[in-house]
Amino acid sequence: MVEWTTVRRYDDVDYSRTEDGIARIMICRPEVHNAFRPQTLVEISDALTHAREDPGIGVIVLTGEGERAFCSGGDQRVRGDTGYLTDPDRPDAVGRFHVTDLQVQIRRLPKPVVAMVAGYAIGGGHVLQIVCDLTIAADNARLGQVGPRVGSFDGGFGAGLLAQLVGVRKAKEIWFLCRQYGAAEALEMGLVNTVVPLAELEAETVAWCRRMMELSPMALRLMKAGFHAAEDGLAGIQQLAHDANLLFYATEEAKEGREAFKAKRPPRFDRFPRRA
Repeated sequence: MVEWTTVRRYDDVDYSRTEDGIARIMICRPEVHNAFRPQTLVEISDALTHAREDPGIGVIVLTGEGERAFCSGGDQRVRGDTGYLTDPDRPDAVGRFHVTDLQVQIRRLPKPVVAMVAGYAIGGGHVLQIVCDLTIAADNARLGQVGPRVGSFDGGFGAGLLAQLVGVRKAKEIWFLCRQYGAAEALEMGLVNTVVPLAELEAETVAWCRRMMELSPMALRLMKAGFHAAEDGLAGIQQLAHDANLLFYATEEAKEGREAFKAKRPPRFDRFPRRA
């Protein structure tokens, strides 16, 4: 058994961690197959921010409560004409797509995010596992899209990243036919990294996380940014450049520029090598 200590219990989400620095963010709405409403996404975002800023956390697991569902996408009961409603009882409520911000946040987060999938990963829930860095699936996992069936779609990460994972033809099939795929087929097409028996899902996920915890955190950070620089164009390059700047700040050369400004003197950069 993996020992989790609750850091914060939100209304829709449980944020826990292990002693050795693995965070777990769990959607706790099993009565609706862990479908998300705006509040759910805001809470996941807050927990991700906490995990990012906690130097003791090295890897983050995103999952859903129970064995029946990872996440079944957006809760259609709070879907309005302009998006998902924070307060569906208000006649003047304005809808939003909070999940778009969350997808970007997961990809910009400088620590690996692992989807731990049991049961359904459908619709927006399927896209959530796609934007995670790795996916460990149980043998009862069911993955697929339902957008065109319910009058919705994700033409961003839900289309582009999916096509990169499985190929354009297969990605179109997934979206155009709204089929569901079992764990074995998902593994074969490259939707998930591995499939394990349901009873071993948590242990295997934690084992993968602990393996990453043994590696250089800065190297993992830069590799994640490097993958996304190729995938996300200028926005991805910006993230990689930001991480390079973070490294540069720790050098004596960068410190010279800062200290010279504070001392109101010209910087002495001539003492640093001009590398080939």
